[in-house]
Amino acid sequence: MKKFLLLLTLVITCVVSKAQLLTFNIDFPTSTSNNFEITVDAAKGNLGLLNHTTSDVYVHTGVITNLSTSPSDWKYVKFNQNFNLPNPALQAVSLGNNKWKFTISDANGIRGFYGVPAGEQILKITMLFRSGNGAKKQANIDGSDMYITVAQPGVLSARITAPPIQPTFIPVPEPTVFTQGVNIPVAAASSANATLTLRLNGTQIATASAATVVNSIINSSCQQQLTLEASDGVTNVKDTLNFFIYPSTYPTGARPAGRKDGITYENNNTEAVLILYAPFKSRVTLIGDFNNFQPSCNTILTKDGDYFWVRLTGLTPGQQYKYQYIVDDQFRIADPYSELVLDGSPFRDNEIPNTTYPNMPIFPAGKTSGIVGVLSPGETPFVWTDGAYVRPNKKDLIIYELLMRDFTAAQNWQTLKDTLPYLIRLGVNAIKLMPINEFEGNNSWGYNPYYFFALDKAYGTKNAFKEFINAAHNNGIAVIQDIAFNHATGLSPLATLWWNSASNQPAANSPYFYQTAQHDFNVFNDFNHNVAPTRIHVERFIEHWLTEYKIDGFRWDLSKGFTTNNTIGNIGAWNSFNQGRIDIWQNYYNKMQTVSAGSYCILEHLGNDDEEAELAKRGMLLWGKMTDQFTANVMGNGGASDISRAYWKNRTPNWSDPFLDDKPGLIAYAESHDEERVMFRTFNEGTSVAFGNLNYGLARTEGMAAILMAIPGPKMIWQFGELGYDFSINSSGGRTSPKPVRWDYYQVANRRRLYEVYAAMNSLRKQKLDAFNRTTVSAGTSFGTSLWKSVVINHTSLKMVVVANFNNSQQTQSVTFPTAGTYYDYTRGGTFVGFGSPQNVTLNAGEYRVWIDQNLAGGLVTNVRDIIASSTDFKLNVYPNPVKQSATVQYELPKSGKVSIQLINIQGQVMATKDMGFQLKGIQFYELNRNSFSSAPLVAGQYILQVRVDNIVRYEKIMVQQ
Repeated sequence: MKKFLLLLTLVITCVVSKAQLLTFNIDFPTSTSNNFEITVDAAKGNLGLLNHTTSDVYVHTGVITNLSTSPSDWKYVKFNQNFNLPNPALQAVSLGNNKWKFTISDANGIRGFYGVPAGEQILKITMLFRSGNGAKKQANIDGSDMYITVAQPGVLSARITAPPIQPTFIPVPEPTVFTQGVNIPVAAASSANATLTLRLNGTQIATASAATVVNSIINSSCQQQLTLEASDGVTNVKDTLNFFIYPSTYPTGARPAGRKDGITYENNNTEAVLILYAPFKSRVTLIGDFNNFQPSCNTILTKDGDYFWVRLTGLTPGQQYKYQYIVDDQFRIADPYSELVLDGSPFRDNEIPNTTYPNMPIFPAGKTSGIVGVLSPGETPFVWTDGAYVRPNKKDLIIYELLMRDFTAAQNWQTLKDTLPYLIRLGVNAIKLMPINEFEGNNSWGYNPYYFFALDKAYGTKNAFKEFINAAHNNGIAVIQDIAFNHATGLSPLATLWWNSASNQPAANSPYFYQTAQHDFNVFNDFNHNVAPTRIHVERFIEHWLTEYKIDGFRWDLSKGFTTNNTIGNIGAWNSFNQGRIDIWQNYYNKMQTVSAGSYCILEHLGNDDEEAELAKRGMLLWGKMTDQFTANVMGNGGASDISRAYWKNRTPNWSDPFLDDKPGLIAYAESHDEERVMFRTFNEGTSVAFGNLNYGLARTEGMAAILMAIPGPKMIWQFGELGYDFSINSSGGRTSPKPVRWDYYQVANRRRLYEVYAAMNSLRKQKLDAFNRTTVSAGTSFGTSLWKSVVINHTSLKMVVVANFNNSQQTQSVTFPTAGTYYDYTRGGTFVGFGSPQNVTLNAGEYRVWIDQNLAGGLVTNVRDIIASSTDFKLNVYPNPVKQSATVQYELPKSGKVSIQLINIQGQVMATKDMGFQLKGIQFYELNRNSFSSAPLVAGQYILQVRVDNIVRYEKIMVQQ
């Protein structure tokens, strides 16, 4: 028995039409039917081919058989059609008036046409009509595939045939509009003579004997049930149609005062007030679990101007209710403010594992289609334990950007929470999540949003997300949400309700979107942020995520697209200073600070300096893309290696305002989700000595990390960049396709060392915050096209010199230390004497140094983090010292282990290494001879002697005399 839903409307607009989306020349085709003609009316369904004038229309067709596993499991797809190379045998014939016909012709009928083996039962024909290039698709109203039921030869078949039916997998009626007072015709048919009986609400209204058709009329309103009974004396067939006829008038009245759009729970969560903003719409009906997804007279929403509202009563706290709005008998949507939505498309919800989303509500298949919202009255409040959390100052941010899909194999919040120790050791204080609100499908970067208030189920439950945020906060880590509010897909209810199907774009009366994009970089549908409905929706979004989830801020995708000017074809004009755009962002920033003071407003603006500086002065943060420049250094490409703009004060003249000294709003980064990976380019491109040499490339990337993190101002690291991730952004099927999750990189010594360099620099920044968020870098800093890069910091709390040789050969350069005195090699160990005046430093190709004026913890880096032992824990003596010819090295090991001795000059270069093998805990001796310790006799000067047992090290300064 099939159950159908019919919406029949009594209004003064149209007359009855017998046309429907698909019509056939054979009412009950079987597998042996030949010359089966299928005609599509492009003025019906999704209007995908409406007014298509060229003859290039082709069918994409196959069958559903008893071996198909789902509605999308098409079998025997004809010719495996490639839409870029349309097959002439599948071309449809134009009948004019938006109608196209395709004929299934084969001497062996439908079975022969598709090549279905004997014995395999054909249940349905699957079909879509497309333009030759595949860009246009004629389908059902909701865009789903069209299906034609195939009867079984010799077996009685019967069905209700009027009003017109949509050919969905489980057929549903087409929206049908009637003139007020006109009787509504109903009809049924059978494949052979039979006794046919029509019943309305159980009462017989028509019957016919030895007939193949039966007809009647009805004129009732509200809920009705039409039943067909057919019998040929052998087989009995029954078909049922549940339908609803709207009354001639609809309720109007003021919505409850003080309620916002969306869902408001009241009376101890036993009631819900639902309000939908829908200007230019006539009628909205609520369907859901409470009425078996069938319209009823008491769930027609009351109209209040541009708003529609209804009060649901009798709800049970803690129980979930699935529901939808039917708008003007045409659109089925979930509430735009839904916090949980279900997707009826095949596999989208079903492919989410139970381990990620336990006990996920099930889509009401067979009752409705599209997107369904979920009401959750009386949810148990989440217990937050992050009361001691203090949000990091935006000037001090070290952000780790990640995509949930590609960061952990499990792709869920529980697993991400478990990785926090890794990020804590790395030293980041903020995690930026690529979009996590509902986006289309489950396999995406997330920049295809459609429901902005719902957490995407692909990554887990609401509480699992809160548990992750709570744990991050308890470790001092902020959580930043990436959000794409420049655009939305066509499945967003904000787009669907006001859509021009003929031109496949937002309609002219859309309250939210421009009809056509205002700039060249737009995707999907371009939000108009100059109008109140859009601003209200965004401000509600801000309030929701900052309060419900305690998000710390947002990174706004394509923020430059929030424009007031149409700049299509003129990217320069789009980049130019736009006061209206600044005003839009000031409004959203003010809302953020009102809801959650100190929350981060990060803009992917990438515009002209004057506008970005103005936004920074107002307290916003700007993405500072420096990928090409930093990659050029690692690759040894001097022509493109100028990193001056990684420091906000070099973005002159607009960023030189002293007011920005305390608001360094530029978040500089060498990698983000949007650019090719540094290590991939280094390994695969250019003429650098790192070309094809992974370990050398990693060593050079250490220098990049040291320079980047030494530059004052906030910074960002892209996921696994700290391990030298070297899969191309375009690998594994394309730019946004899933990429390998390579946690095994952490076990590789040279990759682990890069991680440790980042961790060491982050530790230094954390210990000396003022030196990195307010300081003007000192003379001696080299950011330009020279492949010798340096950063010199001269601050009361820290004197630092970072130098890196990105040339492909050894270089000697003059370096001026801020003051004279002893400097500590922060990432390698040892000391260096700075003169406070120009002095030469020699570095091999790819070498770097981080020298600081104090011996701080957390800096020394090897394959594992070194522990610098004190003289009490690890005794080390050299006598005589100064050394003339030879000296005795006496050391008392705090543990048994592998021991090595190194001699390091004051430039930080390792002069020689002596492997002592495995030695026992306690006192050991070694005879150091200046003529035989290294490959050449040691010249007079100052050196650092390092003794290491496993990862425990001890240093002693020695002097070699003439």
